[in-house]
Amino acid sequence: MRRVADLIGMVIGANPPIRVVAYDGSKAGPDDAEVALRIESPRALARLASAPGTLGLARAYVTGEIEVEGDIYAAIDALADVTLNSIPRSDQLRVAALMLPIWLRHRPAPPDLEARPRGRKHSKSRDSQAIAHHYDVSNTFYEYVLGPSMTYTCACYPTAGSTLEEAQTAKHELVAQKLALAPGMRLLDVGCGWGGMVMHAAAEHGVRALGVTLSRGQAEWAQAEIERRGLERLAEVRHLDYRDVAETDFDAVSSIGLTEHIGREKLPSYFRFLQSKLRPEGRLLNHCITHPWTVRQRNVDPFIGRYVFPDGQLVSVGHLVTVMNDAGLEIRHEENLREHYAATLAAWGANLEERWTAAVAEVGMARARVWRLYMAASRLGFERDNIQLHQMLGVKLGAAGRSGFPLRGW
Repeated sequence: MRRVADLIGMVIGANPPIRVVAYDGSKAGPDDAEVALRIESPRALARLASAPGTLGLARAYVTGEIEVEGDIYAAIDALADVTLNSIPRSDQLRVAALMLPIWLRHRPAPPDLEARPRGRKHSKSRDSQAIAHHYDVSNTFYEYVLGPSMTYTCACYPTAGSTLEEAQTAKHELVAQKLALAPGMRLLDVGCGWGGMVMHAAAEHGVRALGVTLSRGQAEWAQAEIERRGLERLAEVRHLDYRDVAETDFDAVSSIGLTEHIGREKLPSYFRFLQSKLRPEGRLLNHCITHPWTVRQRNVDPFIGRYVFPDGQLVSVGHLVTVMNDAGLEIRHEENLREHYAATLAAWGANLEERWTAAVAEVGMARARVWRLYMAASRLGFERDNIQLHQMLGVKLGAAGRSGFPLRGW
């Protein structure tokens, strides 16, 4: 039987830049490395036999069969070739074959936290299940991670020294400026989360703002916060599928972090629907995670798909621009904020570590580990340009091709 450290080396590399310490006493990597992986149980190898690469490693970490000594971001950074790209299919098969005897002895079932949405993909019922899996966890837990803004999308840092709260306010104001929000206008915010954009538009710009979300927990928290701030005359958040919004003739629509959940095949109908909700010369701001290149696979990384965003799918910015344009939205501006999302995730990760004991008490160790792992891995992905964050501004043209835009500016 091969040493456990040697088997792990087949997944993370023969000369790993971190220490590997296994339950059989075997070791690999430099002794003075600041970060170490501890292989606590044969079940960790069984996980890798059934799912070599990111999913197997994630399952073993979530269940405590692999421990990380030191900073988890540093560990993922050191193993970037595996954590960002997984390992080639041929190597996956070789690893699985060598670890097959261990899998036959242990055969661990996937952790209970893995999502299993049912029904036709991107039907209203299944979308509701997928959103509930990630967002209806615990508002208290999200308060620990997100901070006072309760905003779960990429912030926009005015300076490198800005706080997370300053950056989230700046992001909401950036969206407001691009949409040219002004008193008396009507805004529809789809996938509104805990209502941050809705409340900013109402409080700072005098806009009548409607937000909709498939998460009941988000909607209840947001509506209570709207009332606490005395904004109920201008702002409202409903627990509602965006496809069921009956109102129309909005001056502006914001879609901040929802497109990732829609699915490539549904994007044309998604943008056509949003375009239909706008008045002539009304603007749409789409803010979402994208791939930096044209992708062929249908889904996101298997760990993200099973544990974080079920049924999620990323496309390239070029594809989104094309689909928006074909839906009758003239593209007026576009920018990439990927470095800002890396900074946002670093801040969320720091919040989680600071409140780690309380977070574990709130949602359990396994779920807290999921968030720790995915936020660190996502931060690395944005830093390494494995994923990006784009804002795209479109307009529904009025009569004779009028856009309502000034000659310069947004």
